[in-house]
Parts: sequence; C-alpha cells; structure tokens
Amino acid sequence: MKEPRVSSVWQRAGATIFMAMFLWAGGIPFSACAGIQPGSQTSEAHYSGKQGQIIVIKVPTDEASAHVQGKFLGRAVSFFPETRPGEPKGFVGLLGIDMQEEPGTHELAIQITDGEHGRSLSYRVLVLKEQFRVEHLKLPRDKVDLDPQGLARWKGEQEQVKAALAADSPMKLWQPSFVEPVSGKRTGIFGSVRIMNGQARNPHNGEDIGAPLGTDVAATNDGIVRLTVDHIFSGKGVFLDHGLGFYSMYFHLSDVLVKEGDLVRAGQIVGKVGATGRATGPHLHWGVKLNGARVNPYALLDLPFKAEPQSPTVTPPAEPGSAAGAPAQ
Repeated sequence: MKEPRVSSVWQRAGATIFMAMFLWAGGIPFSACAGIQPGSQTSEAHYSGKQGQIIVIKVPTDEASAHVQGKFLGRAVSFFPETRPGEPKGFVGLLGIDMQEEPGTHELAIQITDGEHGRSLSYRVLVLKEQFRVEHLKLPRDKVDLDPQGLARWKGEQEQVKAALAADSPMKLWQPSFVEPVSGKRTGIFGSVRIMNGQARNPHNGEDIGAPLGTDVAATNDGIVRLTVDHIFSGKGVFLDHGLGFYSMYFHLSDVLVKEGDLVRAGQIVGKVGATGRATGPHLHWGVKLNGARVNPYALLDLPFKAEPQSPTVTPPAEPGSAAGAPAQ
C-alpha cells in the first residue's frame, strides 16, 4: 500500500488574537522571489515566479480604508496596507505558487472594496516550472506502508488538522525579517521527488534540516500556536498561524515547548530537534503553507521585508584611571 497523500489534509486556518505592526523596507520583489515587471493601476501588471516560490504583489490605490482581496486558481490571497515611508500608497499581498502548480499564465483577480464602491483588477501571473531533484530513500517498511490500524490513525490525524485550521486569520501577525528555525545541513530538499523503498511517493513539501538531537527550534516569525501534535508520519509537531493564510510547521521534534493558543515571537524557541514520526535520524522538517500553496520555506528569507537597522548604543569612554563602566574616583 502506498503512503497516503498527506497534502490533502491542509486547509486554511484559525481565528486571530492580535494584530502585528508592519514595516516594509527594500524594493518590490527581486529575482530571489520572482521575476516582476512593475505593475500599475491598470489591469496590465505582469508577475512571474517558479513553482514553490513566493511573489510579492503590489496594488496601488489611494483608497486607504479599502478592503483588497485576491483570488488565484481558486485560492484566496489577502492584502494588507503598504506602510513604507516614501512609497506610493497601496496594498501588498504574498502570493504562494504551489510546488505542483500548472506552468503557464494564470489570472490573479483582485477586488477593491471601499464602502459601497468597488472595482476589479486582473493581473497576469506566469508560473514557471522548477527543476526539482530526485531522492532515493530506504526506510523500514512500517515507516512507509500503513496497516489498517495505522491508516485509520492517519485519517483521524487528517481530520484533526482540518478542524484546527478551518479558516484564515483576518489579521497579519508576522513582522519584517524571517528567521531560519535551525542552522544545519539541508538533508531533504523542498520539492524533491521521493522514491521510498523503490516506490515513487509525493514530492517533499518542506525542508529537512539535519541538526543534533535536542537542538533548539525557533519560530520563523510572530504568530499563534494553532496546533501541537504527535502524528504517525510527522511525529511531534507545531503549527504556527502567522495570519492572512500564512502558516509554518515544525515536525519530528523531540520536545514541544509551547501549547495551543500561545503567542510566539520570531526567534522564540518552540521545540527541540528530534527523530519522532517517520524519521531515520534527528532533523527538523520545516514547512510553509501560504494561501493554500505549499511553498519553499527558504523563500521567506529572500522576501524584501527587513527590520529597520537599530542605531548602535554608544558608551562614553571611561575617564583615565577609572574602571570601564564605573564612575571615576
């Protein structure tokens, strides 16, 4: 029996608790995220990006009180106000290109609503094919093929995730600058076709980062702990809701250090590297889901959202004959 298709469990999620402040620095998307031709207030904006990547979409408008919502291949794309000083007024959205998106040109339909007034825009998005690698894995049979009892458990876990992640949070919770949760060797590459015990399986929908057992695992950004689990394939895990249909996942943990409903900050330790679930050694599986699309988590680190640099604190030099930091005698 082949491994069930885990990707079908994901639904967009969670009620929000708080609103995060947002700063934008840097430019509109660059090549690390996606190739872009500058957009305008017409419907002639063009964007492009590879499978598994993230495109930053800008909707110029003077309607500061407007509500801006997009639709791409049946998936909702939420927008938030552009607040970067000196930049044209408008709204910004993160468009996730699923790892198995059909290559070609697709429509991003945008609706701008301001009170009783509304208007529509239509942007064209070119999805480019990514060349994913092929991985051959040899695992114990019970880690690959499920018996009837294991299959029933897996189906129940699907329902648990589906129920917990039932609706998009309406507020943006994440801050500028994203954090790599663990520094280590990338042992399982996003999008790779996995051949397990000679059988082709679903593409790898996250990044596996090898690290010693017990290594701290940090939250990639601010969010709410929407779900903690101990599942048959992913082991002990944490699901963080960052708002507006953006989620990050941390699997195979040895320990979970947060509980459902907790507010966490970027860089906060949420667990420890482990080898629980279907794993042959200690590592972190880091995944990201963005408006329903499975995207490469490392694409977050390339986004043009950077925290403002902090001015260094200058300590006056100590007077001659005094100890540093101590008052002169």
